[in-house]
Amino acid sequence: MFTNRMFNILVPVISVLLGLLAGAIIMLSFGYNPISGYIALWNGAFGDWYFFGETIRQVTPYIFTGLAVAFAFRSGLFNIGAEGQVLVGWLAAVWIGTTVDAPMFIHLPLAILAAFLAGAFWGFIPGILKAKLGVHEVIVTIMLNYIALYSTNAIIRSVLTDREDTTDKISESASLSADWIMQLTAYSRMHYGILLALLVAVLIWFLIDKTTLGYEIRSVGYNQHASRYAGMNVGKNIIFAMVISGGIAGLGGAMEGLGTFGYMPAHSGFTNIGFDGIAVALLGGNTALGVVIAAFLFGTLKIGALNMPTGAGVPSELVEIVIALIIFFVASSFVIRWMLLRLKKEGK
Repeated sequence: MFTNRMFNILVPVISVLLGLLAGAIIMLSFGYNPISGYIALWNGAFGDWYFFGETIRQVTPYIFTGLAVAFAFRSGLFNIGAEGQVLVGWLAAVWIGTTVDAPMFIHLPLAILAAFLAGAFWGFIPGILKAKLGVHEVIVTIMLNYIALYSTNAIIRSVLTDREDTTDKISESASLSADWIMQLTAYSRMHYGILLALLVAVLIWFLIDKTTLGYEIRSVGYNQHASRYAGMNVGKNIIFAMVISGGIAGLGGAMEGLGTFGYMPAHSGFTNIGFDGIAVALLGGNTALGVVIAAFLFGTLKIGALNMPTGAGVPSELVEIVIALIIFFVASSFVIRWMLLRLKKEGK
């Protein structure tokens, strides 16, 4: 009999393999060479130091948004608002980065803290509505995504600039970039944020799996009624989970504002960093280690896809189909489990 731990490892691995296999079949059906396509994808992600640096740069915000969504999932909540939390966190970090004059040891942590608090506030709204009024968090977080998009654009154009579409560059004292990393990776946009992302992943693992508070959060996620009967404050745990989830997503925005770009543009649409975080959390099984691994996979696919049109003549949009298929197979995990059990029985 397969154990739960073995099942949690096998399902994502099989889902990825099935997604890649289905992608290869689609390439063949349209007359493309799948081997050349995947080789081009690999070279586009790890072919040289520049592509490697860009891949790690893409992975960084995915770790944060994946952790944010996974943290909410573990408490029984569905945080679809990570996208909006990324935007408000990005804005808050750049706002502090462009307006405050302080040494780096004060300025950079302050900008990062501002991003966390902005995202946490954006998570607090659906949390308090869920805990006190029973309003479903999915509806609220979806609406807050649009509020965040248009509000941040308005603040950029009317408060931080004089009708411009881009803020000023942040001060060097608030930047996560480092010259030695840029030189090492052929002037990619990789920055120190990856270290912060891995640190947060460890902290979330410790909080969820090794603390009493984490036990309460998991308990509420499994069964709110039983948790309430056991004397746990369900409402407080719901609010706390959404606040922490929003804050982590806000840090994902800080990575873009303080690391990748060094400014914030007005967006005509969503960045999709938050929405991709949902897929990362699902593929990672809502565990910290799983999220980190899934984020590396998604970063590889996203950056590597940019090389597919020139390297193999394969449309980069095909990678989006592969990602969608991977998520489809993860969502259909009960089918994979049934297949594994059948194979187990036939092997006896």
